[in-house]
Amino acid sequence: MASWSEFAADEPRLADGIRVLLQQYGPGFGYLATVRADGGPRVHPVSPVITDEGLFCFIIDSPKRRDLERDGRYALHSFPPEESDDEAYVAGRARPVTDPARVARLAQGARAEPLVDWQLFEFTVDVAMLTRREQHTAGIPGLAPARPAVRVWLDPRAPSAAAAAPVAVPQTRPTRRSRDVQCTAA
Repeated sequence: MASWSEFAADEPRLADGIRVLLQQYGPGFGYLATVRADGGPRVHPVSPVITDEGLFCFIIDSPKRRDLERDGRYALHSFPPEESDDEAYVAGRARPVTDPARVARLAQGARAEPLVDWQLFEFTVDVAMLTRREQHTAGIPGLAPARPAVRVWLDPRAPSAAAAAPVAVPQTRPTRRSRDVQCTAA
């Protein structure tokens, strides 16, 4: 499982695009999906924190925190921008940060309320995806919308990376981990 920093070092443009969408309204804003005890999904809005150290989230005492403590699998999706249908997605595992100095440094930098019962989690990145859609042709009569440009990164060390990898995906440059995917319009 790659840290955000490892992913960003491997694919800086993709990581930057995801960061921009997650932080488009200032502080991070996205939807966190976790796995409930019965195996079903749970989705909550969160404020992810992206630093040079990694991808983090301060999670208050809540069902989503208990989900992460029990089963660290997560998916994080950006909030939709007002001017486009672009989207960012990362998934992997969340793990509690236990180093007090690291927790204090990140809490101060993110201005986490000290009197709130929160736990700091770091999110690893098994899968990262960025979808960009051309907006200048949308809504023009007689002109078909352009296909979205999708960029996917898979951590080859992740247990499910081989199984999740698309079979026939064109690559724009030699790499073991990332792929450009052309999607058809729905």
